[in-house]
Amino acid sequence: MLAGLVKGVIGLGLPTLSMALLALWMPPAEAAALLIVPSLVTNVWQLRPWPAIGSIARRLGSMQVGIVAGTFAGAWWLGAPSGTWPVVALGLALTAYAAWGWMGRPVRTRPTSERWLGPLAGGVTGALTAVTGVFVIPAVIYLQALQLSRDALIQAMGLSFTVSTLALAVALAGRDAYSTPLAAASVAMLVPALCGMAAGQWVRSRLSVLLFRRCFFAGLAMLGIYMVMRELQR
Repeated sequence: MLAGLVKGVIGLGLPTLSMALLALWMPPAEAAALLIVPSLVTNVWQLRPWPAIGSIARRLGSMQVGIVAGTFAGAWWLGAPSGTWPVVALGLALTAYAAWGWMGRPVRTRPTSERWLGPLAGGVTGALTAVTGVFVIPAVIYLQALQLSRDALIQAMGLSFTVSTLALAVALAGRDAYSTPLAAASVAMLVPALCGMAAGQWVRSRLSVLLFRRCFFAGLAMLGIYMVMRELQR
């Protein structure tokens, strides 16, 4: 519900925040499996308006191929996230993402660079997805660098997150990390996620998004640092 609230306000953060919280009590592979259904449904909902998805998909097609390839390659090479090092990697990824969100300046990319930069960003995002279950880095940074309109950016993030979720689900199933009980629990988590999104949309109309983003990234950084320190001290 908390992660859905964040996504309802700023358009992203459901898998990121959920993974950060769930990984405090369970292996990252289980946490990632639990998030498949709520992440997929909320991201598909974010793809609206449907008539505009065609142009976005064509422009970002090579990036989506990179995401799928990177996720499958990472899952095949490294296996499902488990043990200490994936938690450390997740904590570092969360901290880096929070630092960029808090202090980073907007980056820009040239249209001529999209041909090679898109697949590269997708491949790295896919590899990090396989390792940590979080698929915002560097996908969101790359999408923001494309200088899309606000609505197009939200839709582009929805597309990339949907592809990442589907690729991760297939990768987890292929590594026997997506059992029937986890799938059922994932469906059950959809209701609080949607309730959180509805609440987030209500909050968004009454709260400064800039202030909320700053609080979100600061909290995410502290949580990521805590996860790293806890694992390294074991």
